[in-house]
Amino acid sequence: MRAPRATAPRKVLGRLSLPERTFVADALRTETVGGVLLLLAAIAALIWANIPALHDSYESVSHFHFGPRALGLHLSVAHWAADGLLAVFFFVAGIELKRELVAGDLREPRAAALPVVAALCGMAVPALVYTLTNITGGGSLQGWAVPTATDIAFALAVLAVIGTSLPSALRAFLLTLAVVDDLFAILIIAVFFTGSIDFAALGGAVVGLVVFWLLLRKGVCGWYVYVPLALVIWALMYNSGIHATIAGVAMGLMLRCHRQEGERHSPGEHVEHLVRPLSAGLAVPLFALFSAGVVVSGGALGDVFTKPETLGVVLGLVVGKTIGIFGGTWLTARFTRASLSEDLAWADVFAVAALAGIGFTVSLLIGELAFAGDAVLTDEAKAAVLTGSLLAATLATVLLKVRNAKYRRLCEAEERDEDLDGIPDIYEQDDPAYHLRMAAIHESKAAEHRRIAEEKAAERRALAEVPGGAGEDNGRPA
Repeated sequence: MRAPRATAPRKVLGRLSLPERTFVADALRTETVGGVLLLLAAIAALIWANIPALHDSYESVSHFHFGPRALGLHLSVAHWAADGLLAVFFFVAGIELKRELVAGDLREPRAAALPVVAALCGMAVPALVYTLTNITGGGSLQGWAVPTATDIAFALAVLAVIGTSLPSALRAFLLTLAVVDDLFAILIIAVFFTGSIDFAALGGAVVGLVVFWLLLRKGVCGWYVYVPLALVIWALMYNSGIHATIAGVAMGLMLRCHRQEGERHSPGEHVEHLVRPLSAGLAVPLFALFSAGVVVSGGALGDVFTKPETLGVVLGLVVGKTIGIFGGTWLTARFTRASLSEDLAWADVFAVAALAGIGFTVSLLIGELAFAGDAVLTDEAKAAVLTGSLLAATLATVLLKVRNAKYRRLCEAEERDEDLDGIPDIYEQDDPAYHLRMAAIHESKAAEHRRIAEEKAAERRALAEVPGGAGEDNGRPA
C-alpha cells in the first residue's frame, strides 16, 4: 500500500512569491504617494472650510454647477468629484480585483478564503456595531454602511509616515483585504443606494459595456476609442439612477489580466500602470478636497461622541473593523488548520486590523448617499469618519511601533542580496547555483582575510626583530 503523501501545513500570511512581492511593492509605492496627497487634500479641505474668511469661497466652489443640462449632467463640483472622479478610482479597483482573481491570491480558493472572510467580517461587525449603537441610542439606521469601508491609500499614507518596514506579507494582506472590501462596498452602493431606475439609460449603459467588451476581445487598441466610449457608458450609468462608479468597476473587470505568450505585461497591468497615478494622484485627492471640508469646532467634536449616528460610525471604524478583521482572520486560521507564519505574531494581525479602520474615501461617499437630503447629518457623519479614521490611525501607529524593531529585521532579511544578482537571497535558498555563488564569494573573502593576516604577521615579525624591541609609544624603547 502506498503511504499517504505528506503535505506541508499551510501558512497564514506566509512569504509572498517573488513576482507577487514585486507587484505588491510597485502598487503600494503608487498608493503611498497617493495617500500622502490624500492626507494633504483632506488637511487643505479642513483649513479651507474652517477659516471664516475662506469658508464662503469653499462653499461657492463646491456648489458651483457646470455641465450639459440636456444630458442630465449639470452637476456641482463636489458632485462631479464624487460621481465622476471616483469612477476612475473604482476602475482601478476593478482591474485590481480582476488581477487578484486570475493571477493573485484570490485565484486559489484556499488562499482566497483568508482575505475574503476577513473582509466580510471587517464589514459585517462595523455595521453591527453601528446598528446596535443606534438601536440603543434611538438614532437613524440609515448610516449602517458608513463604517464598513477601508481606505487603502489613507492607510498606506499612515504607513509611509510611521515607517516602511512592515513585512511584505502584511502589506499584501492589507492590499488584498482592501480590494475585496472595495468589491463589497461597490455592491452595497449598487444594492442599497439605488433609487428609481431609468431602464432606457441602464439598457444603453449595458449595450456600451458589451461594445467595450467586444472591442477588448477583438484586440482593438487606442485610447481614442476607449476613452470616449467609457465617458458615454459613465453618463448613461449616471442617468440610469445607479451610482456612476459602478460603470468604472465594470469596465475594470473586463480587462484581461493574464499574460499571453510573448507579452511582458497583460493589457490590464498596462492600463492599471497608466491610470493608477491619475487615480491616486488626482481623482481621489480632489474628491477628498471637496468632501472632507466639514466645519469642526469643540462643540461639533463633542457631538461626534454624543449622537448615536456619529458615535456608531466612530465605534464601527475603530472597534468594529479591528475586531471583525482580526476575528475573521483568526477563525479562518483556526478552522482551516492553518498556522500563522513563524515570522509574525497575532499582535501583528491585530495592528493591521486596526489600520484597516481608516475609512475615508468610500466611507465619505457612502455617508453622502446614506444621509442624502439631510445636510447637517451628512456633515456630522463626515466629521465622524474623520474622527474615527484618526483614532484608528493613532491606535495602529502605537501597535506597529511596538513591533517596529522586529519588522525592521524581517524587512532587512527580505531585501538582503549578498550575491548581487538582483534577487533577494531569501528567495534563492533552494537554488544550488545561489549557494555556489555564495561559496565563491566567501572563498574570495577568506582569501583576502588570509592575505591580510599574512601581511600583519610579517609586520609583527619585522617589529620583533628590531634591536631593543621598539614599541609604539612615540617610538621610544618599550
